[in-house]
Amino acid sequence: MSGRNAAAAPADRVDAQSWSSLLDEVDACGCAATGPILSPQECAAVTDLWDDLPRFRSTVDMARYRFGEGTYRYFAEPLPEPIMRLRAAFYRKLLPLARSWAERLGDPAPWPDEFADWLDACHVAGQTEPTPILLRYTAGDWNALHRDLYGELVFPLQVVIGLDRPGTDYTGGEFLIVEQRPRAQSKATVSVLEQGHALIFTTRNRPTPSSRGWSRAPVRHGVSRVRSGLRHTLGLVLHDAE
Repeated sequence: MSGRNAAAAPADRVDAQSWSSLLDEVDACGCAATGPILSPQECAAVTDLWDDLPRFRSTVDMARYRFGEGTYRYFAEPLPEPIMRLRAAFYRKLLPLARSWAERLGDPAPWPDEFADWLDACHVAGQTEPTPILLRYTAGDWNALHRDLYGELVFPLQVVIGLDRPGTDYTGGEFLIVEQRPRAQSKATVSVLEQGHALIFTTRNRPTPSSRGWSRAPVRHGVSRVRSGLRHTLGLVLHDAE
């Protein structure tokens, strides 16, 4: 990262992405990778928060709940400002596609223009807990296929940002997306999370064309087994939790 983009704030780098192409790819495939959002130094700063326990509201041992192997921590309020701004920036850019998907599926589109107003709606509905998470995987760890649903109010897209260098800091640990296609075999997508880059992906269902118009394709995501090293990611779910 160099020049003007290096001096920009992370949320400004979100705004500077090629959003027309990104939204087209997410619409067609259910996921898309951005360019750099965080610098290596910013990635390290997020990773270094792991041991600052007051920053987090809870720690989850994935093996205990049969979610896989590994550990993740939910950030507590107040969120670190860069993470708060990243959520709002991604929400603004993904909102048009979220509304389009809802229209195609005949679903409500309860998402207001402003992210703060959306969080207020979550809180009124009893979803008051922040959902950004910091995940850590060591050799042998993995994450079972799942969906991040925390209540009735759901934003249909979310984001994960790689914080380490694949192939250097760790091997394995590819990001997995599995889409259940109507009356057909499931489709899998495997992505390598480059350091500082984000992957946008489907939270729950994606509209797919069918003979009757549009059908829901349920989508789950997970992480393959980390073969060596240490892998950290920042997860940005764009709704809060009960």
